[in-house]
Amino acid sequence: MIPKDPSRRQFLASTAALLATGCKSQQPRPTQDSGLSTQDSSENIIDIHQHTNYSGRTDEELLRHQRNMGVTQTVLLPAGHPVERPSTHMGKSNGLAAKCGPNETCYQIAQEHPGEYFFFANEVPDVENARAGIEKYLKLGALGIGEEKFNIDVESPAFDTVASLARDYDVPLLMHIQYQMYNHGFDRFWRVLEKYPKTRFIGHAQTMWANIDRLAAQNVLYPKTHVQAGGLTDQYLRDYPNFYADISAGSGLGALLRDEEHARAFLLTHQDKIMYGSDCNDPLGKIPLCQGVLTIAAIKRLAPSKQIARKILHDNAARVLRIPPAGKGAHRHPERSKGSSRQ
Repeated sequence: MIPKDPSRRQFLASTAALLATGCKSQQPRPTQDSGLSTQDSSENIIDIHQHTNYSGRTDEELLRHQRNMGVTQTVLLPAGHPVERPSTHMGKSNGLAAKCGPNETCYQIAQEHPGEYFFFANEVPDVENARAGIEKYLKLGALGIGEEKFNIDVESPAFDTVASLARDYDVPLLMHIQYQMYNHGFDRFWRVLEKYPKTRFIGHAQTMWANIDRLAAQNVLYPKTHVQAGGLTDQYLRDYPNFYADISAGSGLGALLRDEEHARAFLLTHQDKIMYGSDCNDPLGKIPLCQGVLTIAAIKRLAPSKQIARKILHDNAARVLRIPPAGKGAHRHPERSKGSSRQ
């Protein structure tokens, strides 16, 4: 999720200045009748990380935001339902700590915009009805589980609940990894990857992206120093076929811009494992405040080739999340049961 500290506006403003030329090229020109982008189909972009009611943003603002960014297909990640327990920091992290809407809100938009909007399933993993709540929306066609953003350990029974569900329903699990806040134990996550070799894990957020650096200080969430290659994130992406990266939010953009020479090599090495997400809560989807637009521009500028940029902005997500081509109409699954597989 986007940081809420006072430096965020300064970070986005300075990044906007750096990428101004590239960002201007990202603004789609709406048609008079539909308001949709006139981009060529080869420029289609999948955003794997957005939220309903994000910091109070309305549904209408969300739809406009995605069109303005030039995104053609969007995955909505719900929050769990509000509870007061340690896994939600006694309620402080309800709504993914950003007022994000639950399953029902994401499902509704996907129903209203078939083929353009898709949804994941989610619930606080240690509540009594967590498994049933997630299964309900998996059976309704959720493409995955997440955003899994709770104060639990990655080797806990609560985490096992969602990891095993992702395995059983053959869908990915998208996790927010943040030191001393969410999904503790990133240094031990190799054990989880080996325990669930058929589960596709998608890593996201501060600790995930700080650890591209093998010298990463775990308490520094937004490092700005040059990167010493070979960190935990690099190792997991290299060594485990079931680990992927969501390059959304300020943490993902920061990982690209802190050391651009490293970023080019990283995008080349992991070109089949990285997926674009925005995870931005502004209402317009334009510079200077829309970090999602800035990330698109950075990927296009830093990717070693147009083919690699397309993989990151579209093809990897289409493959890993099994999203049909844009314009092919509704993406409706027959009711899915435990153990089913979608090709």
